[in-house]
Amino acid sequence: MSTPVLRFGPVSVYLGEKGGKYPDGNQVIVTGTDTKLAFDTPLVCNRLGSELDGVEAVVLGHMHEDHAAGLRRLSGAAVFAHEADLEAVRSWEGLARHYGYGPVVLARMREKIERDFHYAPRPDARAYRDGHVWDLGGASVRAIHMPGHTAGHCVLLVEPEGVAFIGDIDLTGFGPYYGDACSSLPRFRETLERVEHLPARVWVTSHHKGALTDRADFLALLRAFRDKIAARERAILDALAAGPRSEGELVAHRFLYPRGYQDTYVEDAERISLTQHLAELTGAGRVIQEGGRYRLGPRG
Repeated sequence: MSTPVLRFGPVSVYLGEKGGKYPDGNQVIVTGTDTKLAFDTPLVCNRLGSELDGVEAVVLGHMHEDHAAGLRRLSGAAVFAHEADLEAVRSWEGLARHYGYGPVVLARMREKIERDFHYAPRPDARAYRDGHVWDLGGASVRAIHMPGHTAGHCVLLVEPEGVAFIGDIDLTGFGPYYGDACSSLPRFRETLERVEHLPARVWVTSHHKGALTDRADFLALLRAFRDKIAARERAILDALAAGPRSEGELVAHRFLYPRGYQDTYVEDAERISLTQHLAELTGAGRVIQEGGRYRLGPRG
């Protein structure tokens, strides 16, 4: 069965299974008159054939296992990553720091991603910075640093067509993910304010949505996506309204993932996400930490 594809001038978007739902993703390839680039390499990359012929470089919008699952198909291509994510691409040790999980979870995570995502380090990966431009001939790609999901997360904007690969600003019902050591809730908030102002006509996500061509639809989905952060904050405050809780009790409550959902990294991701919310809430006086427990503050 052929892989569904959407085309926007020099941009081809090969849709992963279930619209690129994790663990899959959507593969973007940009073909200029001089150079052919791939954005990320999700699992669907492994199901492509001649579509990959002539790809000279892979530009990673950010580094997570599901975005590098097809790099083995392009072993001869140059690999570029934003400087803040570079070490996570170059070595397992760098990726382990990127995740920031406990040692037992990291050991299980490495086994999982080597088995399910064909993970292998790319020590040859090269750094790019915010504003870097790749001239492909007749089209160009500009990196726009929009961190939060990871420290190096970037939007890749194809010009002059105005096709923006917005990566894991993926507009899903799950909402923003900031559950790794390299993630930042405050910076994700800033990114979600900036992304709507991109000079784009098409918005391509890594997962689920594929490509959006109607700005009103894009903005509505972006608002719903952004609102998930506030909903999680309200849920934390509601939990504390019932009485003081320890960090462990709050982690077990689940504010990111549904209760009962299990995966290798889930508890660590919950903890990292939760502590960022608690830091904001205590800083604002809405939550008070006392003796290892959290309770509502006077402004809660």
